[in-house]
Amino acid sequence: MESLLVLVGLIVLAIPVTIIVLLVGQARLRRRLALLEQHIQLLSSDAPADLSEPTQTHPEERPNQKTKPAPWPTAKTKAVDAAPNDPRTRAAPDPTPPAAVVFREDRLATLANWLRENWFYAVSALSLAMAGIFLVQYGEENGLLPPIARVMAALGFGTALIGTGEFIRRRFGDNEETATAYLPSVFSGAGLVTLFGGILAARQLYDLIGPEAALIAMICVALMGLVLGWFHGPLLAAVGLIGAFAAPFVVGGASDDPGWLYGYFFVIAVLGLGIDTVRRWAWISVLTLFGTYSACLLLVMSSPLTEPAYLTCVTALAVIAMAIPVRRVWPDHGGPTITQVLWRKKGEAWPEFPTRLAFGAVAVSSAILALHWPDSAGEFWLSVVLLSGLTLALLLWAKDSTALQDATVLPALGLIWFVLGHGLDNGMTLRLFADTYAETPEADFPWVVTVLTGLGALLSVLAAWRSMQAKAFSAIWAGAAAIYAPMMAIALEVSWHPAKVIGAYPWALHAIGLGALMVILAERFARLDGDNRMRPALATLSALSCLSFACVIVLSSVALTIALVAMVVVAAALDRKFILPPMSWFIWAGVFTVTVRLVLNPGLDWADTAPLTEMTLVYATATAGFLSGWILLKPLQRPVAKLLLESAAWATAGILLSLLLLRWLEGFGEGGAKDSHWGLGLLSVIWLLLAYAQVQRFALGGRLTYVRYLLAVFFAGHGLVRLVQALSEANPVINPLSDPVLGPPVLNSLAVAYLLPAVAIAFSAWRIAATPVWLKQASYALAGALSAVWLGLTIRHMWQGAGGMFEGNGVTQAELYTYTMALLTIGAGLFYQSLARQSGGMRKAGLIVIGLAVAKVFLIDIAGLGGLIRVFSLLALGLSLAGLAWLNRWAKLRYASQGAEPLDH
Repeated sequence: MESLLVLVGLIVLAIPVTIIVLLVGQARLRRRLALLEQHIQLLSSDAPADLSEPTQTHPEERPNQKTKPAPWPTAKTKAVDAAPNDPRTRAAPDPTPPAAVVFREDRLATLANWLRENWFYAVSALSLAMAGIFLVQYGEENGLLPPIARVMAALGFGTALIGTGEFIRRRFGDNEETATAYLPSVFSGAGLVTLFGGILAARQLYDLIGPEAALIAMICVALMGLVLGWFHGPLLAAVGLIGAFAAPFVVGGASDDPGWLYGYFFVIAVLGLGIDTVRRWAWISVLTLFGTYSACLLLVMSSPLTEPAYLTCVTALAVIAMAIPVRRVWPDHGGPTITQVLWRKKGEAWPEFPTRLAFGAVAVSSAILALHWPDSAGEFWLSVVLLSGLTLALLLWAKDSTALQDATVLPALGLIWFVLGHGLDNGMTLRLFADTYAETPEADFPWVVTVLTGLGALLSVLAAWRSMQAKAFSAIWAGAAAIYAPMMAIALEVSWHPAKVIGAYPWALHAIGLGALMVILAERFARLDGDNRMRPALATLSALSCLSFACVIVLSSVALTIALVAMVVVAAALDRKFILPPMSWFIWAGVFTVTVRLVLNPGLDWADTAPLTEMTLVYATATAGFLSGWILLKPLQRPVAKLLLESAAWATAGILLSLLLLRWLEGFGEGGAKDSHWGLGLLSVIWLLLAYAQVQRFALGGRLTYVRYLLAVFFAGHGLVRLVQALSEANPVINPLSDPVLGPPVLNSLAVAYLLPAVAIAFSAWRIAATPVWLKQASYALAGALSAVWLGLTIRHMWQGAGGMFEGNGVTQAELYTYTMALLTIGAGLFYQSLARQSGGMRKAGLIVIGLAVAKVFLIDIAGLGGLIRVFSLLALGLSLAGLAWLNRWAKLRYASQGAEPLDH
């Protein structure tokens, strides 16, 4: 078996040697062929022939001669000769993607073509690299040589490969015109992989050196590879990188602490980025980062205990991805940002490749840090430190990198997400925090949430500093400063619930402290900006939000709603005093929040059971606050805020009156809001008022229009459902078990159940000028129908009383006669108004009602009435119709004499 393995090893080693012999022979043959071609050309032109050696000219001097394409195109010449932030490279916008766009269709096609024609170079490099590594493994498996000799053999073999590659490059060349093209890269790349494999074997297989010595040796090899990469083509870099990443997994071995391998992968990343920062192949940098992230992921999956080192390594990768490609200790990426691509116009410049590379690395590292699960409190704080450090690096260290401004949001939001997720998943740090006083009430004050809140405040202050230093996007930086610290505090409140541990008032002091910080920032911005109020307004909004947050923590439900209403009024007053248009955003949020509290949480259920004084105070204060805000903003051009406040004031006032009436009727002790006809009618009024408030806001337009449509349908649907219930199952005429009618005739609970919704619908449709025509007509029709139902039920109650409302009790003659007189009166009124207003539609409605009265008299009254009542019914009908005929004739003659057009319809 040993002999067979030796034979296989010899065959593997013979493959590259055979390739060398064949290629060298081919090179000589090509030279002789070139001599013959030159001789033929000279003979055909009658020029003297020189058969000594073909002239070695540069490919660019022979434009008619076709050259083989390189495996991957290099970047544009200007990207090689000048730094990426050189103004000369950004002078004119390029409508096409820059040359450093890696994954383009033409590049992938070129790569495929090169691999199809030159795949044996890749196989040769792989064969040589594996030969060196397996040489060490074979010696270890069979004990042929002592460990030191095995390692030295591998190192010697790698050095010989590098020497061979350099010899071929210097003697025969490495350009596209030589037969030895790519061979120097093949041998030197395989030699680098062999050297890395030998060092890894010395550390992992034989433990001959410690991790420090191994890293130093690898750094030396990487430096040598860096120099070689500057002289060779991209093939050497690709072979060296792929082999270096694969070497630890191929060598094998066991280690109690393989965390030092992250340092090895980091060195390889520096090597790849260092080569590409000079040659500007671009795809080498992508390959480097992809290989490093992948190798680190495989290592941490096989050794989960190395996760702290893994997190540190991926953070360091983001840092070097920002620094090495631009060759600056202090990064200075210029040009457009990544997010500007979203609104990039045709012909404008794309973000440069170093910008895209750094943004991608920051995004990947931020995602890894934010999404991982810490197994201990120490690992939690390590992630917090790394995410904070990466954010601080982008804020301070990369402050001159204008193209990386938007990348700052990635680790910053990652930190908030990590803190929020740790709380929602009940992480170790949260459990330690929550158990602070569980067993020891005298324990020291836990500073966890204080530190995290302070960290958010620090990042907000630095964002404000960036806003003061920025020449562009200063308002965006100010907005980030205004929202970041409150976002951190809200994340802690949602997932950590600090008030349950440290108490409501100490936790509220954190929010008040953030509010004070925002006031200071508002003052600083106001001093710098003068009449430009955007940045001071943003900080002021944040201060109001922090104070509102403090109120949420410490105040009761009633006090909180009142405090939020007060914040809305304060925002309107600040806008009136200092002209701060962004206050409309806070007013919008405040109106929405207060409305949610009034209707949903604690909402109408609370209003039905809370003490009457508290309920009245809350809804009256909200109505007065909305009205006050509307009055304060009336002189200003704030159409959105004013319409929101006006509609909210009308709706809240209607809800207050409905609730007061509901509570008063409930005091009689008969029926309630959930099953009585008057309770259902009042609930329908509340929901319909909310629906018409959304209809009034249709005039605002914008992206939220469809949301308002949905809300209007939702509220109106609730109101109509309550109306249908009041008309059916709670109707005392239909259901004998329904709640009785309360109050005297006319002024009773029937008016609350049916007439009040009709009035609310008709008045809302009339008041809101922006109501669509079809909705206005439907509203008037529904209001008329509800009014008719109320009138009929009121007549029945007047003659039958509360106990005789059920239809099974029959109809008296007086009641039947009253229905007829009511129809005639309504029809006559409509007919008269149609003549007075010249309204054809109202005339038709009057005729319909009169027609109903006529039909009722002849179809019902004649059969149901008797005696004098029947006579009076027919007499009243005849006199009414005669009077209406005379009135119609008189109106036509009068309008005709005035030259007006008579009513034909």
